[in-house]
Amino acid sequence: MKPILSVRNLQKSYNGHVVLNIEELDFLPNRLYSLVGPNGCGKSTLLQILALLMKPTSGALLFQEQAIPWKRRELQKIRRQVTLVHQSPYLFHRCVRYNLAYGLKIRGIHGDEQHRRIHEALDLVGLSGFGRRNARELSGGEQQRVAIARALLLQPKVLLMDEPTSNMDKKSIETFDSLIPTLIEREITIIQATHLPDQPQRLGSEIIAMDQGQLVKSDSPSTSVLPIARQ
Repeated sequence: MKPILSVRNLQKSYNGHVVLNIEELDFLPNRLYSLVGPNGCGKSTLLQILALLMKPTSGALLFQEQAIPWKRRELQKIRRQVTLVHQSPYLFHRCVRYNLAYGLKIRGIHGDEQHRRIHEALDLVGLSGFGRRNARELSGGEQQRVAIARALLLQPKVLLMDEPTSNMDKKSIETFDSLIPTLIEREITIIQATHLPDQPQRLGSEIIAMDQGQLVKSDSPSTSVLPIARQ
């Protein structure tokens, strides 16, 4: 199986200080990957690069085995297939439906198709009936689920999430967990950074452990780059 995203000899530096240094890493299609490691280990930096929002200092990022040229026109085409949900996503101080419709309108999607996608996305994240609610007045976990629904509306091939459950309560985490297999079935590759030590194993995720900007290899299943056996 060919990878959908690949990293080769990738480095990111700030003022001469290397914060990310990954020699080789492949993400296969339709799987869940979990980036784990201490704060500051490079998880968010890697996600930003994978989302084409940050250019590496050196090395290559490949999408479907083609090197990213890092030119605006070409990036726009690929960005339509790779979406990042931030840890603290920005939502307009308007209703949930407005927040979800905004990106669709930009892409020329209106009418019944827009309505269908919004209804389906809210149902997927467990927020059916929330369309008229003010997005900024929802709980942190609900806002995060709105942001995930907004990303799913764009029908990405790769969904990146930075600590998606950090502001979720137990019920929202359960909803999130049940959503993952559905997205995999829809042929979406998911790459998340997580702070929950048991979540990757619970979801049958493949773990990518990081420390000081590098991959960590270990015989321990909790700190490896090997797949966790699915149930």
